[in-house]
Amino acid sequence: MSGPSAVKETPIERRAQLVEFIASGARTPDQWKVGTEHEKFGFRLDDLRPPTYEGERGIAAMLNGLTRFGWEPVRENGNVIALTRGDGSISLEPAGQLELSGGQLDTIHDTCREVTGHLKEVKAVADELQLGFLGMGFQPKWRREDMPWMPKGRYKIMREYMPKVGKLGLDMMTRTCTVQVNLDFASEADMVKKFRVSLALQPVATALFADSPFTEGKPNGYLSYRSHIWTDTDPNRTGMLDFVFEDGFGYERYVDYLLDVPMYFSYRDGRYIDLAGKSFRDFLAGRLAELPGALPTLKDWADHATTAFPEVRLKKYLEMRGADGGRWSRLCALPAFWVGLLYDATALDAAWDLVKDFTRAERHALRDGVPKHALKLPFRSGSVRDLAFEALKIAGNGLARRNRLNETGASEAVFLEPLIEYAQANQTPAERKLELFRTTWNGSVDPVFREFAY
Repeated sequence: MSGPSAVKETPIERRAQLVEFIASGARTPDQWKVGTEHEKFGFRLDDLRPPTYEGERGIAAMLNGLTRFGWEPVRENGNVIALTRGDGSISLEPAGQLELSGGQLDTIHDTCREVTGHLKEVKAVADELQLGFLGMGFQPKWRREDMPWMPKGRYKIMREYMPKVGKLGLDMMTRTCTVQVNLDFASEADMVKKFRVSLALQPVATALFADSPFTEGKPNGYLSYRSHIWTDTDPNRTGMLDFVFEDGFGYERYVDYLLDVPMYFSYRDGRYIDLAGKSFRDFLAGRLAELPGALPTLKDWADHATTAFPEVRLKKYLEMRGADGGRWSRLCALPAFWVGLLYDATALDAAWDLVKDFTRAERHALRDGVPKHALKLPFRSGSVRDLAFEALKIAGNGLARRNRLNETGASEAVFLEPLIEYAQANQTPAERKLELFRTTWNGSVDPVFREFAY
């Protein structure tokens, strides 16, 4: 949920431009990159409360503090709301969750170095402000009313619109954190195959990364409550996108889907114009009362594309959106999992073989069942755990064949180790925290802020 895109203000004069915009993302395999994003909750060390934007220990002070590392501030109405450095950025989620959108990197080794460097910089500034940062899928302690709001125009529009279309949209905005990876495709056919494989296997990632078992200090009955929240946020812009599996799916069909997703805003002359619930098709025809006669630009289209929230999202690349935020090792494990499955042709074929006969009902049963049951969800004659083992084996072989070694000669497959361990133990990060909650922590979630902070 970053700010307005950096795409040029090219007027849209024909629908084909929208298709061409997505198609322009295609790259030859030697140009494929890995882009990782992750969000984390800030908290004050003394009372564990989320920091507000203002104040000596606020999020604005945090962002300003990070400028010493060469980050350049981005302002909206005079407020620093993001930082940029090279092709990376640090942005604010609605309640001040800090998001790193990493650069386009060559290997998972590079990704892990980037994450490590970022967390060191964050810790250096946070320590001075007596703040900490936690990676989990859902805020374990504080109520929705306890969460602050950041001064970003798009969030004001979304905040007013969300309750009209779902019960949990405001929780999605203020109380969730995720880790995502953005990956390239070579052609339309390659995009389609990767999209289908990653949608079908997204519930496996959700299960392996499940880490949101608490709400307001108590177990909530879910292992990935963050994943469950998306089922009651806004049905028009979430879900498993069944049409991706239909014959003839391609760029054009995804454009049609996006045209049917209701709008949130247009960013014009440095301000957000509230278009919540309006039709982009009407915008294309110059029929929006709020912008009489105005036609959208490619920048409007790129911004609009960021307001769809399916399990896998297509822009000029594919975004994997199914995982809860988590510890440092999992921020490296998510890109490793998907790069292993999608960036090696043999692995992609094997992954497609694994999922190609899933029925629509099975895909939905996986999506709907993993938030509660994760690896233990029954599937066919086994469980999601069995699927996870298969997917991890394919991913490991894919990374081994990619043969991108670090200075000690290790392949990227080493980054899968935490996930293999969860699968072998048949215990997700959420289940480990629940066990601690019942035993060592004596029914309190407060220790999570100390034991699992970065």
